[in-house]
Amino acid sequence: MEVALVLLVIAAVFVSQSIKVVPQQNAWVVERLGKYHSTLTPGLNFLLPFVDKVAYKHSLKEIPLDVPSQVCITRDNTQLQVDGILYFQVTDPMRASYGSSNYIVAVTQLAQTSLRSVIGKLELDKTFEERDIINAQVVAAIDEAALNWGVKVLRYEIKDLTPPAEILRSMQAQITAEREKRALIAASEGRRQEQINIATGEREAFIARSEGEKQAAINQAQGEASAITAVADATAQAIERVAAAIRQPGGNEAVQLKVAEAAVHAYSKVAADATTTLIVPSNMADTAALISSAMNMVRLQPPRP
Repeated sequence: MEVALVLLVIAAVFVSQSIKVVPQQNAWVVERLGKYHSTLTPGLNFLLPFVDKVAYKHSLKEIPLDVPSQVCITRDNTQLQVDGILYFQVTDPMRASYGSSNYIVAVTQLAQTSLRSVIGKLELDKTFEERDIINAQVVAAIDEAALNWGVKVLRYEIKDLTPPAEILRSMQAQITAEREKRALIAASEGRRQEQINIATGEREAFIARSEGEKQAAINQAQGEASAITAVADATAQAIERVAAAIRQPGGNEAVQLKVAEAAVHAYSKVAADATTTLIVPSNMADTAALISSAMNMVRLQPPRP
C-alpha cells in the first residue's frame, strides 16, 4: 500500500513537471539544464521532467508603464516638471529574458533620459505646442535601444507639463494681455464693419431712391406725353368733324351762328359784372351785323317737332 502511494505521488510530480498549459498571449521560456532551450507557445506543451524548467514567463500584451515625474530643463533654461506614460510590448521572449536583467526598469530609465534630451533642445513655448513631436522623438530613441531587450516601444504620451509658479503667472499675464488685444481688435473691426455697412446701405438706398425718382419722372413724362397726344388726337378729330360739318349744306351758316352766340354770350357776361368797365369796340356795326345774321338764321330755322 505504501509503495503504491509513493508511486502515485511520483507519477503526479512527473505529470506536473512534464505537462504545461500556456495561456493565450503569453510565452514561457524553457531552460534545459540551465541553458535556453525553447519558447513555449499558448496551448498544451510537454517537457522533460527534472531536465527542462520554465525559467521566465512573459505576457505578449501591450503594457502601459507609468514613467515617474522628473524635472527637465528647456533650451531657454526653464525648469519643467514632466511625467508621462509609455506603452510597450514584448516581441522576443528570449531576448526579454536574457537581454536585460530587468527590461521594465531599463525602458523606464531610457524614457526619462530621452525625454530630458528632447526637451533640452526646445524652448518653453515649443514644449507646449509640439507634444506630438516630443512623443515621437522619445519613442524613436527608446525603440532603437529596446530591440536588444526583445521589447517594442509602441508610443509615449506626456501626461503633464508643469512649469514653475512664476512662469505660470507670467504666462497667464501674457495670455490675458493677448486676449485683451484680440478683444480690442475684434471690437475695432466690428465698428469698422458697421460703418462700412451703414455707408453701403446709405449708398444703396440713395441709388434706389434716385432710380425710383428717375422712373417716376419717366412715367410722369410718358403720361403727360400720352395725355398731350390723346388731347391732340381728340382735337384733330374734332377739327376734322367740324370741317366735315362745315362742308355740308348749311355748315357755313351754322358756324356763323355759333360765332355770333359766343360773341353775344361774352358781351353779356362782361356787361353783367358791375365792377367791370366795358370798352365797346369802334366797329360795332360788324358785331351788330354778326348778331343780326345770327338772329335771321335762328328765325329761318324750322321749328322742332
